[in-house]
Amino acid sequence: MSLQHYVSKKVCVLTSDSRTLVGTLLSCDQMTNIVLGQTTERIIRPHDDPEPSSEVAHGLYLIRGDNVAVVGLVDEELDESINWLEVRGNVVGGVKHS
Repeated sequence: MSLQHYVSKKVCVLTSDSRTLVGTLLSCDQMTNIVLGQTTERIIRPHDDPEPSSEVAHGLYLIRGDNVAVVGLVDEELDESINWLEVRGNVVGGVKHS
């Protein structure tokens, strides 16, 4: 399925180095290079980490296609109802290309 259907919509991107980025999909190409607007990186900490989870604003953000693992639409109503600073969870492992 082409990502063109997601342009102008809020998406969540998991990268191969295990980052979670949420933003508005502005553009994409056949190599899965992605341009996000109003991008936020969500850093979810494990239960045993004393540091709180956090969100870092990045604004306009380009992700190279070879670093994209998963792209999905965000349910904006559900997303807005979650306090991401209180979320805890296991670390998503990275992907190693060989």
